[in-house]
Amino acid sequence: MSKAPQRGKLRNPPKGRRYAFIAIVAVLIVVAGSGLYVYGTRTQGASSTSTATTFANNPCTPATSTSSGGANGTYALICTNLGLIEVQLFPADAPQTVANFVKLADTGFYNDLVWHRIVPGFVIQAGDPNTKNGGGNRSTWGQGGSPSSIPFENSSLSNTAGTIAMASTGAGVGGSSQFYINLVDNSKTLDGSYAVFGQVINGMSVANALAKVAINTNSTSPEYSQPINPASAYIVSITIQDTP
Repeated sequence: MSKAPQRGKLRNPPKGRRYAFIAIVAVLIVVAGSGLYVYGTRTQGASSTSTATTFANNPCTPATSTSSGGANGTYALICTNLGLIEVQLFPADAPQTVANFVKLADTGFYNDLVWHRIVPGFVIQAGDPNTKNGGGNRSTWGQGGSPSSIPFENSSLSNTAGTIAMASTGAGVGGSSQFYINLVDNSKTLDGSYAVFGQVINGMSVANALAKVAINTNSTSPEYSQPINPASAYIVSITIQDTP
């Protein structure tokens, strides 16, 4: 077992390097504090508690696929309240991440979970069991996971628009159940830190529609970026199949 890094005193950098050092720290604080694609939510201010309800789970009708299949022929049909998102998974590139996602989907883990983090022009994120049926203390939304834990897989896949990736407690840490869909090309900021394991091949319009629901825009609230109405953005089910 590897040892945790020990704390130690940092010597003051030479005067000529001090400003550069401060600038780098400032950038890291901004990135880490954004809380947009990793587990954890802001804890400032008061948070409400939502009463769980029974979502209206209308079945999704698969769209005509544009995929030609191929060697990595594992597909996930993410049925949401606004329609179907069809994803091609890539087990050859991220085997443990895909296997974990498939296992959770097959057991119904993702059924009735809210898209708890919606950031227009960036990502939509789901997979926290604390959001089941839109209930519970909203300050805990974004902090939950499954009993399983997987290591970070730094695949060759990139966080381009339409890709699906595993969220985690920090860059390069690994993951459990939460995942996000890139709404735009986030390769410059997220590559090498969060494992991409699939690509939307149909239904990107649905992902974009989910990104347009009303959300909490108060950055000091623990409910920041959550949908105001949980029933406006949730996963009905995720079905895994071998063909699109």
